[in-house]
Amino acid sequence: MRVARRAEVRYSIPFMANGRHLQKARRVLDIEIAALRRVRRRLGTSFLKAVALMQQRLETGGKIIVTGIGKSGHIGHKIAATLASTGTTSVTLDPVDAAHGDLGVVNKKDLILVLSYSGSTDELLRVVPLLKRLGTPLVVMTGNSRSHLARQSDVILDVSVDQEACPLNLAPTSSTTAMLAMGDALAMVLLESRGFRREDFARLHPAGAIGRDLLMKVREIMRPRSSVPLVTLKTTVAKALAEITAKRCGAAIVLDAKGKVAGIYTHGDFARGFQKDPAIGARPLQSVMTKNPVTIPVDSLAAKALHLFETHRIEDLVVVDASHRPVGLVDSQDLTRFRLL
Repeated sequence: MRVARRAEVRYSIPFMANGRHLQKARRVLDIEIAALRRVRRRLGTSFLKAVALMQQRLETGGKIIVTGIGKSGHIGHKIAATLASTGTTSVTLDPVDAAHGDLGVVNKKDLILVLSYSGSTDELLRVVPLLKRLGTPLVVMTGNSRSHLARQSDVILDVSVDQEACPLNLAPTSSTTAMLAMGDALAMVLLESRGFRREDFARLHPAGAIGRDLLMKVREIMRPRSSVPLVTLKTTVAKALAEITAKRCGAAIVLDAKGKVAGIYTHGDFARGFQKDPAIGARPLQSVMTKNPVTIPVDSLAAKALHLFETHRIEDLVVVDASHRPVGLVDSQDLTRFRLL
């Protein structure tokens, strides 16, 4: 039985649109860059008042509620997410659902950030009077400062642009970029004003790489003292190697008479030493070890351990307490296991 071969479909890509696509793309970016510059020039007292109001509401237990419809609503979701991820309690409110029970999310202590470029969105015009009755301040981000919505606000953030990047001047492009950037400006100024730190950011992002880098401590990734070969200056290489093999570790920590770190001897050291001296097994570690090895305090961040591995190009890092006594060991393989590499 003959099996029909499936015809191979090939697509020809009109690369030789003679750069017109790139030219048009650059035009879009140029228009949006110009729009952002326009918004930047207008920053002033209204922005400062908005930040002060938001901070005051947050300090009294309130939150920032962001609302908008259509493309502005999508931008609102991103602004609310940025605010929340940088320590500003923030949620979104669908203006349609607000009139059907979702107003219950609003508290008198809150602040409403309304996004509407035209300032005449029907769904928002219907819900704003309801919000005003609750006594919550309204910050309106709009491109029409004379609109009915703007007139009902406590603060107007002007995000008007000369033109959309859309060649038809219809699709929200420059205007939504301006809104997004204004939201970022609010979030970042609030972040600094409220003393939000890298550690706070990591606490809100525990599952990501940032959280791992900023929150994970060396004690969480190290091999504990009980799992690490601990030997003395007079221990022979053969004995140290047996300890390394028994504990499935890449190195032995050499202790002085006071139990402090004097050196380290690795499996790699043995392999290199054996090539030069086949009788190395009988030698005491004090004659072949690496003296004063790189160490790290047990309460250090794991990110610091990664930096030491990269800087010193080592395979094993000794973890010590305040008295320079070993409490564990970090093997370079442990970094991979904890996804730090």
